[in-house]
Amino acid sequence: MIKTCLFPAAGYGTRFLPATKSLPKEMLPILTKPLIHYGVDEALEAGMDNMAFVTGRGKRALEDYFDRSYELEDQIKGTSKEYLLDDIRNLMSSCQFSFTRQEDMKGLGHAIFTGKTLVRDEPFGVVLADDLCINTAGEGVLAQMVKVYEKYRCSIVAVMEVEKEDVSKYGVIAGKSISDDLIMVSDMVEKPAPKDAPSNLAIIGRYILTPDIFDIIERTPAGKNGEIQITDALLEQAKNGVVMAYKFKGKRFDCGSVEGYVEATKYFYEKEFAKKKNDKK
Repeated sequence: MIKTCLFPAAGYGTRFLPATKSLPKEMLPILTKPLIHYGVDEALEAGMDNMAFVTGRGKRALEDYFDRSYELEDQIKGTSKEYLLDDIRNLMSSCQFSFTRQEDMKGLGHAIFTGKTLVRDEPFGVVLADDLCINTAGEGVLAQMVKVYEKYRCSIVAVMEVEKEDVSKYGVIAGKSISDDLIMVSDMVEKPAPKDAPSNLAIIGRYILTPDIFDIIERTPAGKNGEIQITDALLEQAKNGVVMAYKFKGKRFDCGSVEGYVEATKYFYEKEFAKKKNDKK
């Protein structure tokens, strides 16, 4: 039902300077796969095969990653290393990739609006690749959210509980509980001070948005630092219709921070090490 996933990927990644001076933060590897690869895997698992990227200057590595590398492939063809390209080849054969550029960094809302040219007039997913999400016991976060969308047919944000002192790092929601893992949103604030936060339910980088969000973003005024926030647009959508917040099942790593990136790398290394150890038994 939902075929397109939008990847806003134009940010500067300043927390990883100097590495991100020339390398997109979405290309930072967790073991041998870049963050963006994990995000596309998640979208494909959710049934989305049209991958749309909003990039910026210095982000050509993203396009190159999802393209053929004739010289490299020729060098390792027939060798013991050729299998290492199997994952990316499978993605390239399973998905379509399109790219557009965000000329000015004016917030996540503006980045999503920039992707309008790549999204048909239909609901679509949004993945922020530096939020790395896994669920070892079942479906990925986006696949879980698709099931919620199929029931309610409205915009959906993924949320998780955070410590009260950390709410200023996130968009925060409040609303009426529909079930243990679902809230009908009535309030949404971008990076509130702890004393002003309506709850400790923080939005993470997974969304399903209905196409009317583009018209709402277009008339949403810029806020702090001249940025257009997706939370402001979603709050208007919630006031005039329905927006659901979903408490996803799984684990999320904030790979936009050095601490979270190291934690994710350690987790995946130990998981891979344990797998190899079991394979030898």
